[in-house]
Amino acid sequence: MRIQNLIQAARGEKKADLLLVNARVVNVFSGRIIPANIAICQGHVAGFGDYAADEIIDLNGRYVCPGFIDAHVHIESAMTSVTEFSRAVACRGTTAAVADPHEIANVLGKAGIEYMIDSSRGQPANLFFTLPSCVPATDMETAGAALIAGDLCELMGHERVVALAEMMNFPGVIFQVPEVLSKIKLARSHRKPVDGHSPRLSGKDLSAYLSAGIFSDHECTGLEEAREKLESGMHIMIREGTGARNLETLLPLVSGKTAHRMMWCTDDRHPHDLIEKGHIDSMIRQAIRLGLDPVTAIQMGTLHPARYFNLPRTGAVAPGYRADLVVFSDLNKIQAERVFFEGKPIAENGGMLPGVNRPSAVFVPRSMHVADQMDFSIPAPAGPVRVIEMVPDQVLTRQCVETPKVENNRIIADTQRDLLKLAVVERHRGSGNIGKALVRGFGLKHGALASSVAHDSHNIIVVGVDDADIKAAVNAVVLMKGGLAAACGGKVIESLALPIAGLMSDEPMEEVRNRLDALLSAARVLGAKPSDPFMMLSFLALPVIPELKLTDKGLVDVNAFRIVLLTAP
Repeated sequence: MRIQNLIQAARGEKKADLLLVNARVVNVFSGRIIPANIAICQGHVAGFGDYAADEIIDLNGRYVCPGFIDAHVHIESAMTSVTEFSRAVACRGTTAAVADPHEIANVLGKAGIEYMIDSSRGQPANLFFTLPSCVPATDMETAGAALIAGDLCELMGHERVVALAEMMNFPGVIFQVPEVLSKIKLARSHRKPVDGHSPRLSGKDLSAYLSAGIFSDHECTGLEEAREKLESGMHIMIREGTGARNLETLLPLVSGKTAHRMMWCTDDRHPHDLIEKGHIDSMIRQAIRLGLDPVTAIQMGTLHPARYFNLPRTGAVAPGYRADLVVFSDLNKIQAERVFFEGKPIAENGGMLPGVNRPSAVFVPRSMHVADQMDFSIPAPAGPVRVIEMVPDQVLTRQCVETPKVENNRIIADTQRDLLKLAVVERHRGSGNIGKALVRGFGLKHGALASSVAHDSHNIIVVGVDDADIKAAVNAVVLMKGGLAAACGGKVIESLALPIAGLMSDEPMEEVRNRLDALLSAARVLGAKPSDPFMMLSFLALPVIPELKLTDKGLVDVNAFRIVLLTAP
C-alpha cells in the first residue's frame, strides 16, 4: 500500500477504488449504528461520505461491520488444509484468525509451524499465528518434536506471529521451570502477549501463574472461575467449539463493564459444525439470541481481539483500517450476505465467489512411524482399577474406580457397565509404547474407533470392545498415513484419511464433512453416545486437562501431574 494514495483518496483528491453507498455502519468504537457511504482505496477504508469512485455498490440500507476474528483456533481441528479452512470461514464473515499450530508442531516441530505460515500466504482471510509454548505439552507422553525457546526465537519476530500460544504447562510456570520461563521472557522481549491455559486454576496458584505475565484464558468452564480470572486481570476468550461449549455458561459475565476484556474463540471445530453452524458468526448469533446486545457481540468478535493481539489496522470500519467487511440485513440474526476482504468481494450468501484465489498445497513431511507389533491385552489386576469417566460436552474428565471384568486373566470390555478398553499407540518414533486403560462414556456395544488426532502429541488413540477390532482400526489409521477409522468384526467399516501430519486432509471441506458424517453414523450404529465421539476421543490423551487421561506412557493423574498405575490405590 502506498500511504500517499490512501491519504489522497481520503481527501477526495483522487478517486476511491470502491464506494459502498447506503450502508449502516456498526461503529465498534462508539457502539452506534451510523448511516454512511464507505470509500475504499488499496484495500483500506479511506473515509465516509460523498466520494468519487471507480465502482459503486448500493447496499440498500444493509449493515456493515468489521470482518470477524477468531481469537484462538487450532486450524488442524477442522481436519482440512489451511486453504480449505480459510475458504470455509471467510464465506461466513471471518476475515482474520489467530491460529495456534500446536497440533502440527507436536508432530513435525518447527517444520510444522513453517508449513502453516507458508500455507497462509495468499488466502482469502488474514491468518496470524501464536508460537506453541508446550511442545511437548508434558514429559508424560511421546511427541514428534520438542521445541525450546531457542527454536522459537527466529520465528517470534515474524510479521504473522502475534503471541506466545497457550501456556498449558501451568505447573511449570508456578514452579518456575527455567525453560518454561524462558519462553515467556522471549515473548515479552518482543512485546507480544502470552496466552494462557489454566483450567480450574484459582487462588494463590492463579496469582503465581499471572505474575509471570500471562494475559488470557480460553479454558473457563464455570462462571465463577471466569469471574475470578477476569478480576485478576485476564482477558477471557469465551469458547464454543465442537467438544467444549462454554458460551451459554459464561455469557452472564459479559456486561458493559466487562465486555472490553472478553472475546470469542472456537478453539476446536470439526467440519460439520463449521459448514452447518458456522464460525464466529454462529457465536455472535447465539449470544444475541441469549440476550446480549448485538453491537457488544460484534465488538467481542472484532475490535477486542484485534486490540489484544495488536493486529495492524484490523477490527473496525474506520479510515485507515483494512476493508475487511461483513454485510448483513438483520442486526438480531447476523448472517453474512456479502464479505469483502482487502476491499474486494470474496463471498456472497455463504459461498465463495468464482475466481477467489485458492493457493496450492505446500509440501509436508511424512509423520507416521509405528512399531510393527501391537499388543492390546491388559493383564488382570489384583483389585479395582482407575477408570476415565467422560463428562458430556466437555474435555474435562473425572476419575472413578471400578472392578473390571476379567477373562483368561485379561481385562475385557464390559458393555453392560459401559467400561471399554482405551489405548494410545506411539506413532512418532516407532518405540512400541502403548498406554492402556478403561474408559466410561462412549457407550459402544461393538467394534472400535481409532484416530491419529489425539491432543496434544497426536499419537494414535483407540477405544473399543475387543482387541481384534481395536487392532483393525489402528492398522487402518497407519495405512492411511493418519486419519480416523471405525472397525467391527475385524474389518474397517468407515474411514477418513488425514495424510497431512495425520491431522488434516487435502480434500475440500465438504468431502471431509461427508466422510466424517459417515464415520459418525457408523459410530452410532456401534452404540456411541457422544454426538461427536471422535472429538471426545481426541482429548482423552491430553494430560493437561483434569482429571484422568491416558498417554502412550500410561495413565496420567492431571491434578497430581504424574503418571499413575492402572490399579487403584
